[in-house]
Amino acid sequence: MPLSALSPTFSTNPSASLTSISPYLSKFTTTTKTRRISKKIGVFTPKFSPISALSDPYVLQIAETLEDSVPSTSSPPLQKLRDNSSNTLLSTPWPSRKDEPFRFTDTSFLKNSTIQPTPPPKNQSLSPKNESLDTLLPTLSIIDGYITGSLNQLTDFPNGVYIGSLLSVDSEAILKRVSEYEFSFKGDLFYSLNGVGTPDVVLVYVPEGCKVENPLLLRYISVEGSEKESKSLPFSNPRVLVLVEKGGEISLVEEYVGGDKDQCYWTNSVMEVVVGEGAKVNHSYIQNQSFNAAHIKWTWVQQESNSTYEHIEVSTGGKLSRHNIHIQQVGPDTVTELSTFHMCVSDQTQDLHSRLVLDHPRGVSQQIHKCIVAHSSGQAVFDGNVQVNRYAQQTDAGQLTRSLLLEPRATVNVKPNLQIIADDVKCSHGAAISDLEEDQLFYFRARGIDAETARKALIFSFAAEVVDRFPNASIRKRVETHIRELLDPSCL
Repeated sequence: MPLSALSPTFSTNPSASLTSISPYLSKFTTTTKTRRISKKIGVFTPKFSPISALSDPYVLQIAETLEDSVPSTSSPPLQKLRDNSSNTLLSTPWPSRKDEPFRFTDTSFLKNSTIQPTPPPKNQSLSPKNESLDTLLPTLSIIDGYITGSLNQLTDFPNGVYIGSLLSVDSEAILKRVSEYEFSFKGDLFYSLNGVGTPDVVLVYVPEGCKVENPLLLRYISVEGSEKESKSLPFSNPRVLVLVEKGGEISLVEEYVGGDKDQCYWTNSVMEVVVGEGAKVNHSYIQNQSFNAAHIKWTWVQQESNSTYEHIEVSTGGKLSRHNIHIQQVGPDTVTELSTFHMCVSDQTQDLHSRLVLDHPRGVSQQIHKCIVAHSSGQAVFDGNVQVNRYAQQTDAGQLTRSLLLEPRATVNVKPNLQIIADDVKCSHGAAISDLEEDQLFYFRARGIDAETARKALIFSFAAEVVDRFPNASIRKRVETHIRELLDPSCL
């Protein structure tokens, strides 16, 4: 019996009768493990709690399923994460189109599916479809949300650098540093579901003054999948914590790949990045999952004084793809650069919600967002917020979004938003939406180039401004090839 069936019995009256739900209490309370969420809501206890009236039964049902699927842990930081997340879920409803952050993002695809947490992977052999961007890069593989040891290709790193499972950390100094980190950021429902359902946390730790020369590839592989007609949705929750101490530097590449392009699954990912004073992080993010998959990702970044964070993103996969990126500058003289490119070549939704908060002087932020919608049922969403607060004087902030609509009924919803409270700043933002200009096509055709070739060249050059910013040549080449393949008429 789903928890939604019990919702009419919710009451804030301590003397309310439990007769109507007593046949089901044993089902929920006789599991082999103690459930944190069950103990916090009145429907599972002899006394009702006022918070039960605020709880969403469907959300609690998913949370219970996730909690039962993950092993118990003796790691205090991971336990704290799970507890904080479960507390948040008690008052977090499933989002609807009436909620402003999801006004243009339909999540009914998820709610109408049967959510099934992915089990730990067995010995998996990677197919050619899942070959890495560059096998020469140091690689950590995460299969269906689980860190795998057999596929790792990690080479030697400088002393003090740790890359791997949080549960496997044996350094007291690193454990102490991680314990000092508060998993306190409050994201949305999906952020909290990840906190409850993640089996482990990938920890990337760079000590003070250490510069990691080679880029680190974090490769997320979705193996479990279902047929579209089955309504079943395997659900994974990978999570990464990046701690870069004062003066440290590292380059990260996240690559999301899946099996067959028709498989259904849901990847619900979170990355938290702490950039210490004077430190630098270059973050590349490539999302190329199944056209029937759901991909929801949170990236939370905290920048201390004189630090630099660079983000380059290309997202082309997923039936529903949403990236929430929140950046908090907590010191002066910080530099933030965001470059994103999204493309819809099928019945897809590509959604980017970004928020950048500047609270200190002389901050610099530059954001460019580009998207192409090349399908009549495709949709792109951009909601970008830059907030320059009172003490963020002498800030230089720029935001630009450009979109190409290549089909008559293709849709893009853009909402650039620049909020300025400080009075000594240099800020700008802009938005442009169009199809290819006829005079641009005429320029090519007048020189003997056919219309189809000219169109492809112009579309690719539109994406190249972002793709060219990838710091690694092999990554740029692989992404360029992938985009050209998607622009082939057979793919559109």
